[in-house]
Amino acid sequence: MITIENIKQEDNAAIAQLIRDVLTEFGANKPGTVFTDPTTDNLFGLFQADQSQYFIAKENGIIVGGCGIYPTTGLPEGCIELVKLYVAKSHRSVGLGKQLMEKSIAAAISEGYQEIYLETLPELHIAVGLYEHLGFEYLDHPYGDSGHFACDLWMRKIIRH
Repeated sequence: MITIENIKQEDNAAIAQLIRDVLTEFGANKPGTVFTDPTTDNLFGLFQADQSQYFIAKENGIIVGGCGIYPTTGLPEGCIELVKLYVAKSHRSVGLGKQLMEKSIAAAISEGYQEIYLETLPELHIAVGLYEHLGFEYLDHPYGDSGHFACDLWMRKIIRH
């Protein structure tokens, strides 16, 4: 059985490894992504920021996915970023990514946000298809200042009117 819970300090190493494994699998293990972002090794600490949440999916105590929301600097008023959606290869195509995203979007709504933004790479085509399926629309420029200069696909979704 898969459980989804808030990130804990002891999850840091395993989720960082999962993120880097997925990026490597898709050939997106390059500078300007979370692969080289120093915060990747301490996501628990990063997600102590106000209005941020990160959810970890576990099966039998093993981390198999994660996704969250983060109030990235420079985002438009009422907008938050959907961040770090990663699912282990063994757990794709079973709805886990969608479940993690829906939990993150619900958290954004509960925090009072009206819009959710994300940035990604074409190499992560499985995730891009999920974003499209859940109603994210393409933007022609980035929002905010995530520092992930290699990400060249930007999307948003209005979550509350």
